Amino acid sequence: MLLALSERRTDSYVQFVTVLLLFVFVLAVTAFVTKWIGGYQKGRSVGKNMELVEALRLSNNKYVQIVRIGRKYLALAVCKDTVTMLSEIPEEDLDFPEGSTGSALGFKDVLAKIQKERILEKEDGRDE
Repeated sequence: MLLALSERRTDSYVQFVTVLLLFVFVLAVTAFVTKWIGGYQKGRSVGKNMELVEALRLSNNKYVQIVRIGRKYLALAVCKDTVTMLSEIPEEDLDFPEGSTGSALGFKDVLAKIQKERILEKEDGRDE
């Protein structure tokens, strides 16, 4: 009787560890596939002639966007079913972040900027 009880406990532990390992495996495969698909789509969507510079959401499905096409910047009204050009904007009228030419900052750039600010805060003794 005692032997049967210990076998059931052992079986339940083995079953738990097996399910846990399968769960971790599925999470790892999901993370890998998501990263691969993201890189694939980014590679296909990155172009040198068109870029979304900035977007402002007006309502649920209405936006005003500044788009660079070639060397021109356009203001567009984007709705659910239509896209309307509002005007062309001269480049000198636009404000770009620190030394940028209109391209969006990547995650590494934002992280480096935050780390640099944290280092400066620690040096100044302003660490919270």
